[in-house]
Amino acid sequence: MSAPAPSPLAIVDAEPLPRQDEVLTDAALAFVAELHRQFTPRRDELLARRGERRAEIARTSTLDFLPETAAIRADDSWKVAPAPAALNDRRVEITGPTDRKMTINALNSGAKVWLADFEDASAPTWENVILGQLNLIDAYERRIDFTDPTSGKSYALKPADELATVVTRPRGWHLNERHIQLDGTPVPGALVDFGLYFFHNAQRLIDLGKGPYFYLPKTESHLEARLWNDIFVFAQDYVGIPQGTVRATVLIETINAAYEMEEILYELRDHASGLNAGRWDYLFSIVKNFRDGGSKFVLPDRNAVTMTAPFMRAYTELLVRTCHKRGAHAIGGMAAFIPSRRDAEVNKVAFEKVKADKDREANDGFDGSWVAHPDLVPIAMASFDAVLGEKPNQKERLREDVSVAAGDLIAIDTLDAKPTYDGLRNAVAVGIRYIEAWLRGMGAVAIFNLMEDAATAEISRSQIWQWINADVVFENGAHATADLAREVAAEELAAIRAEIGEEAFASGKWQQAHDLLLQVSLDQDYADFLTLPAYEQLV
Repeated sequence: MSAPAPSPLAIVDAEPLPRQDEVLTDAALAFVAELHRQFTPRRDELLARRGERRAEIARTSTLDFLPETAAIRADDSWKVAPAPAALNDRRVEITGPTDRKMTINALNSGAKVWLADFEDASAPTWENVILGQLNLIDAYERRIDFTDPTSGKSYALKPADELATVVTRPRGWHLNERHIQLDGTPVPGALVDFGLYFFHNAQRLIDLGKGPYFYLPKTESHLEARLWNDIFVFAQDYVGIPQGTVRATVLIETINAAYEMEEILYELRDHASGLNAGRWDYLFSIVKNFRDGGSKFVLPDRNAVTMTAPFMRAYTELLVRTCHKRGAHAIGGMAAFIPSRRDAEVNKVAFEKVKADKDREANDGFDGSWVAHPDLVPIAMASFDAVLGEKPNQKERLREDVSVAAGDLIAIDTLDAKPTYDGLRNAVAVGIRYIEAWLRGMGAVAIFNLMEDAATAEISRSQIWQWINADVVFENGAHATADLAREVAAEELAAIRAEIGEEAFASGKWQQAHDLLLQVSLDQDYADFLTLPAYEQLV
């Protein structure tokens, strides 16, 4: 008697979308099902290990480089695989979700790379998950041109040699995709996003002279990088493309990963493309992991923690040194400013700050950097052009002058800045505005002239939580308490209602966003990720 056929994936509680059958083919779903069978048990073990690691930090209030991997760090002989031509010059990368308009504008932006985002810049509605995949297929097939029915404006791709190279970011390991299940168990969102994209586009991209390239978010250890590497090996064999075709850039956006940068590159060395230095998720990770560590770990207002803060400088310089020692690209952080169409003076001041930030990164040895808006591409490009000239990168700059001790990465108390009452109000205001948009399916949101994503909401609610639990006293004498947070949140909600009017307020998800922000900010038990309870409320 032959063995029974494997259980097919089930699409659960999802309204059918136009053309979804082009994405959810039997063959693609069979591939995702096999990824789920092979790798979800290890994902589950690694998530449990995160909890154990967090408990250890709670006991010790410290982190250190791993003694068991010292030999990997000491071995100067290994390097990551050489960059493919399409990823050798990454001096400016634009980020954004995969809706149809953004896909065209990002590809046409003049940036070298587009981070096509299924993660923090995309709320994981069924529509965003599936139609985002369809938009990428259509872009590679050059059938994505469209006319906006509201504005009447037409959007069309430039010639192929002028388009940005796509690097796709799947969801983090902690998020499941509830609409795709196997035997009643949701498939990890990371495997859905990776699996559908890889299955449909790996050969298409090879035919275009590129390849399936990925950004890996929220990584916390080299063991998680090893899991991704095993997935890449399996996937390349499954579809019959050469090993090493996949390339992955890992976001070093958790404090844990900052202590394992070399090991992460080592695990992915045949598929590694580089590391990236972010800010908001990195700070969120510090609060999350050291929330029991006392006053020396209390962060000031998020906007007071720039990349020039001593502990952030240690992190970014160690990242550049690590990458270049191993032949990998070092990619810098985000310029999130959204240019104003009405206020030239706001733009002038902001553009000067963006230029200074990108000049610093280029002079520190980074090979590229992120922007959130096409108008910032020329500014960032000029900063890197001034340093790189005709060279595609500066990996030859080994930064052997950099020496970072374990304690330098968590020396939060080297900052002079303190939490302020205005900082609390800003965290509440931005948190409500962002969560409201996210609950409506928007992951990238312009708020107060900045492009914000889920990392913004994470650092905002984390700071509210931390300041209350650390009994911070603001400069005006007010104590950070749950009652004060509720008071400020009520005032911000009333201000939003007055600003947008009753009709718009009633048609939005403002009260729901207000309540969710307070839930995760005031609960004694700190939620690992805001997006977990938020996903339960996402229609």
